Amino acid sequence: MDHGSDFHLPLVTGGCPRGRVGLWPTYGTLKACLPVLGWLPKYRYSWLQMDLIAGFTVGLTTVPQALAYAEVVGLPPQYGLYSAFMGGFIYCIFGTSKDVVLGPTAIMSLLCAPHVGHHPGHAVLLTFLCGVIQVIMALLRLGFLLDHISDSVIKGFTCAAAVTIVFGQLKNLLGVEDIPQQFFEQMYYTCMKIPEARPGDILMGALCLGMLVFLPKWLKSSGQNSDDRVSGSRRLQGLIWGLVTARSVLVVIIATCVGWFFDSSDYKFLTLTGEASQGLPPLKPPPFSETTSNGTVISFSDIVQNLEGGLVIIPLMGLLESIAIAKAYASQNDYRIDTNQEIFSIGLTNILGSFVSSYPVTGSFGRSAVNSQTGVCTPAGGIVTGTIVLLSLAFFMPFFHYIPKASLAAVIICSVAPMADHRVLPDLWRNRRMDLLPFLVTFLISFWAVPLGIVGGVSASGIMNIYKRTKSVQRSIKTLGNTQNI
Repeated sequence: MDHGSDFHLPLVTGGCPRGRVGLWPTYGTLKACLPVLGWLPKYRYSWLQMDLIAGFTVGLTTVPQALAYAEVVGLPPQYGLYSAFMGGFIYCIFGTSKDVVLGPTAIMSLLCAPHVGHHPGHAVLLTFLCGVIQVIMALLRLGFLLDHISDSVIKGFTCAAAVTIVFGQLKNLLGVEDIPQQFFEQMYYTCMKIPEARPGDILMGALCLGMLVFLPKWLKSSGQNSDDRVSGSRRLQGLIWGLVTARSVLVVIIATCVGWFFDSSDYKFLTLTGEASQGLPPLKPPPFSETTSNGTVISFSDIVQNLEGGLVIIPLMGLLESIAIAKAYASQNDYRIDTNQEIFSIGLTNILGSFVSSYPVTGSFGRSAVNSQTGVCTPAGGIVTGTIVLLSLAFFMPFFHYIPKASLAAVIICSVAPMADHRVLPDLWRNRRMDLLPFLVTFLISFWAVPLGIVGGVSASGIMNIYKRTKSVQRSIKTLGNTQNI
């Protein structure tokens, strides 16, 4: 939707200046550290209307996705919502992009899953530690390090993540249980348990997938067939656009009604999400130790040891995902971002999010796209999104019990499927063949272990860069030698 360039004014951005400042910081210093001071004094009533619409629309998209992504991590559904509201409030103050939406994402959920191991406490502590690492990176102004991870590595990981997540949701579409998380084992055991598939879950999953895929096409074709000269056609177009954007909510609501009907009739036709804690999350510090049901105390060092390489990969990939989104929309909508300020805002969101039982968050590709398309004018739209998530936690959690798992699986599959871009490989072959090796190394190894895939891809990318520079030096020496001979 095009709302005119008036709604895309550049945000005042910056980042805390280096060097010594006085005892009392100047307004310029505060504005650099708090980007909200750059746009809030200029705020207009017309912006408020657009921010409300964008925030509300993104909120309707966030709730079903957050519930679904908690399933990817292996956590109860409420943890997805616990992770979905803090980013809107923090990023509104510290963020430098009007379009970025922070919250749980498919990629972060996939990265966290093997390290969390169905332990909510471990997920919350991981969030806190990731936030600390990210804030330290911002204070040391290490944002430039992210530029050394090539696009081919990111694309390879993203494509592998999409395939892994889709296969991981087949168990919910089939209604089978006890499937391992490792990709190859997952494929094997899912195929072995196909005879145990539940017809109700298969039917529900197929219907939800069909609605998510074909509803936009049907609505758009209906809108194109309408006569623009007829009064109310513009409103019809707006309604169609709203239904297409919020189709995940529509599908989940319909599926929940079906789930409630069969559950109340005592016919276990569907696998439901099950009980979820009602109400807002408790405000408490992250658990630095844990006591098991048999009284065994797991120390902080033991938990950190279990997190292994996640403390390196998860913070970095979270930053890469979010900053890539911010840069893309900054270029598209003609404003500037500050990389280190973005890192700081993400890190602070994770630190404070750990006090409300969040798992690690980052910028969301899909929800940021919705945010931009709805004409958001400032980061204030995130406040509306966060409020909708909080209202869902406060009042609607009892209804989430009846959400069929197959419907959430359909939401996840349709959300991540576009990430597996089939055009990447032909494009690299035609234009940048040297980047094929890092892409393939990252893509293939990530199926075995995501951290190894990223490390392997970065290593391959570094080797290719050294090779290209060596060839360039050799050509220069050869050219110089030929010149001297002449």
